[in-house]
Amino acid sequence: MRRVRYEATGGPLFLEEVPVPEPGPGELLVRAEAIGVTLPVVRKVTEAAEPIPLGGEIAGEVVAVGQGVTRFRAGERVTGLCFGHGYADFAVLHEAMTSPVPDSASAVDAVALLRSGLVALGALDAARPEPGEAALVTGAASGVGHLAVQLARIRGAGRVVGAVSDPAKGEFVRALGADEVITYDGLGSGDPVDYVLDAVGGELLTPAVAALVPGGRLVAYSSGGGTIQAYDLLVGTKSVIGFQIARIARGKPEVYERWRQELWRLFSQGALKPVVHGEFGLAEAAKAHGVIASRSNLGKVVLRP
Repeated sequence: MRRVRYEATGGPLFLEEVPVPEPGPGELLVRAEAIGVTLPVVRKVTEAAEPIPLGGEIAGEVVAVGQGVTRFRAGERVTGLCFGHGYADFAVLHEAMTSPVPDSASAVDAVALLRSGLVALGALDAARPEPGEAALVTGAASGVGHLAVQLARIRGAGRVVGAVSDPAKGEFVRALGADEVITYDGLGSGDPVDYVLDAVGGELLTPAVAALVPGGRLVAYSSGGGTIQAYDLLVGTKSVIGFQIARIARGKPEVYERWRQELWRLFSQGALKPVVHGEFGLAEAAKAHGVIASRSNLGKVVLRP
């Protein structure tokens, strides 16, 4: 089978031929039909001290199951997280991190909706939104952000502000349901918001905190890091909440499953619409990473083996 790999920090990415892996206990072997490309994986290629397997979101057909697997069998359509080599024709998924794909959805729908949607929905829940509150979503045109904008509106936000890196993304974000679109240099200069869902981090954290009303909440789910002055939180009685979907998946599987069902329900009703920026072949993985790294994507970037 084909697999994408790299040998040094920063790449380049290349295709290699390797044997098809075998699923171990509690694992499934899946023929990949769609693979989600995410900013954390792109950053690992450019920043990790040594090469790592390119994993992430996979959707496709189960071709074999390992010992002890009871929820799935060969021939079923699934999506899940691959912690090993996921940029490949075949990938191994852990049963606990795998979900069925409904008949009404394609593999591309699954990778565009589920993982990004779980992060968006989890971050929104962490903000403890009240009906009528104002929300600010950074990275509003990204794979997670464009779903967070829609979910904030679905959950009853009175005003939704989308923050983007490029004003050219404004029309796209407004079409998702945002009332206002601002660029990052305008953060903190408009009417304040009750909560922020931050996908960017870094230097954006300080103005994002400044954009909050007294008592406001910022949920940080970015891999971009950054620091916040405690005094900025103290004087405004503001809160910063860290969110990581992997901790929910491992520690609260019942919550993870509830969110998953909610996402598929909203999708089937047409209320939540994942957008795919582009589809790329495995040999074009570097090009797909370039789209994410440049922050030029409108929605999800997907690899198609």
